Amino acid sequence: MTGNGQTGPRLRHVAMLLLGAVLLGTVGLAVGSWYGGRGTVPLGPDRAQGVATELLPETGRTGSSFVSGYRYGVFLAADDFGSAQAEFHYGDRADCALSDQLRRNAASSGWQGLGRVPGVPCDGWRAEREGLTITLKHQANGSVLSVAPAAPDGFLAVTLAGVLLGAATGAALFWLVARRPAPVPRLIGTLVTVALLPGVALTGRDLAADMLAEPVWPVWLSIAPRLVPLWLVLLVVGPIVLAKPRTLTATPVPEGCRAGTSPRAGRVG
Repeated sequence: MTGNGQTGPRLRHVAMLLLGAVLLGTVGLAVGSWYGGRGTVPLGPDRAQGVATELLPETGRTGSSFVSGYRYGVFLAADDFGSAQAEFHYGDRADCALSDQLRRNAASSGWQGLGRVPGVPCDGWRAEREGLTITLKHQANGSVLSVAPAAPDGFLAVTLAGVLLGAATGAALFWLVARRPAPVPRLIGTLVTVALLPGVALTGRDLAADMLAEPVWPVWLSIAPRLVPLWLVLLVVGPIVLAKPRTLTATPVPEGCRAGTSPRAGRVG
C-alpha cells in the first residue's frame, strides 16, 4: 500500500514537470527564434522583382504576390526574420523546363548552395545569395518562385538554446508548484497552462507546416492581450502561494491513548 501511495504523487510530479517543460520550452523557442533572427536582410517588392527577372528572364509570369511585415496574425518590423516574402507564378501547370533555366542562371549569377527541392512532376531548386533565399517549386496548377530573407548565421543554435533554457525553467517551476500543498498551486498551474496553451498549439501547428522557415515568436503578441486578466491573477496569487510555508499535518492519536490512559487498564474492583 505504501508503494502505491507514493507512486501517485511521483507520477503527478513527473507530469507537471513535463507540462512545464513543454509550455515554457515553446516560449523559449519563440524568444530564441526572434533573437536569432534579428538583423536579416530587408526585402522589398522592387528587389524581389529584380531577382525574379534575373533568374527567369525569358518566362512570362501569370501572377505574383508580396507579403510585407505580416506573419502568423501580427505585423512585424521590416528587419524581422521572415517579415517579407514574394511569390511569382508561372503558367497554369508545372513547367519543368524552368528548373534547368533557373539552375543555369543562378550558377552564372553567383547564387550559392544550389540544392534540389523534391517535387512532382519534377524537382525544383533552392539557392542563397546576399541574405536572400530563392525556391522554385512545381505544383499541379503551375510553377512558383518564392523569394524570402535567408536565416542568419547561428539562427538554429540560438533557437535551440532558447528551447533548452525555457524547458529547464518550466520544468523547475512546475515541479516546485507541484510540491506545494493543494489546491492553490493547482490553480496557478491551471492558469499558466490556459495562458500558454493557445500559443503552444498554434506554434506547434506552424512548425508542423513550415518547420523553422518562419519565426514563431509573433504568435505570442497576437494572443497576449486576450490573456491579460489571467496573468494579472497569476501576479497576485503566485507570490502569495510560493511564499506560504508548508504546514505539518498532525497525526491522529487513538482514543485510548489520550491523557496517559492505557487501553489495557482495567477497572479495580
